[in-house]
Amino acid sequence: MSRPEAATAELPAGFDEPVFAKPWQAEAFAITVALHDRGLFSWNEWADALSTEVKKPGAASDGHDYYEHWLAALEKLLSAKGVAGKRDVDALAAAWERAAHATPHGKPILLENDPRPTEGRGGPGICSLV
Repeated sequence: MSRPEAATAELPAGFDEPVFAKPWQAEAFAITVALHDRGLFSWNEWADALSTEVKKPGAASDGHDYYEHWLAALEKLLSAKGVAGKRDVDALAAAWERAAHATPHGKPILLENDPRPTEGRGGPGICSLV
């Protein structure tokens, strides 16, 4: 057995399945790690915020909504740290949505493609942190 085959043989069942069901989940994960690396919050703060969200009533027992809770925890931390309030996050999300619709298929989605770039967006906010 070759070295790669031996390493693969030792992996737990299901290891070759995708870690993230959708690209936005990977992006939320990466943003969280980047903001932690920049010192915006400690891992204990993050764990507390995520735990609070996951334990809320109505959370799916099978965990399919885990990254929705992840995103909610991140947004609340951003607000608590004074980086971006819910309104700021919502405005930026809307801008990305408009940019996505204005971008030709197969081209990278850039915030600069937003046809209404000044609608609801203030200063640098979260974009300058990641």
